[in-house]
Amino acid sequence: MQNDKGKLVDLYIPRKWTTASVQINIGDVDPETGVYTKTFTTFAFSGNVRSQGESNDSLDRLATQSGYLKNTWSYVQ
Repeated sequence: MQNDKGKLVDLYIPRKWTTASVQINIGDVDPETGVYTKTFTTFAFSGNVRSQGESNDSLDRLATQSGYLKNTWSYVQ
């Protein structure tokens, strides 16, 4: 949906402070030493995504897009 200025807006914005929502931090690891670099990427899942059982698939997809899951098998053809 667009507002009067042409900006894309949604009527419903999932909030991450609902009781069923979670936030997951995936830490970055140095590829040579295997030591945590004190940086991370955050993924947040709303309660709606979790209640539909889609959080695992969503995390896999987002982690793959972010480069965390390389060379993993995927059924998508």
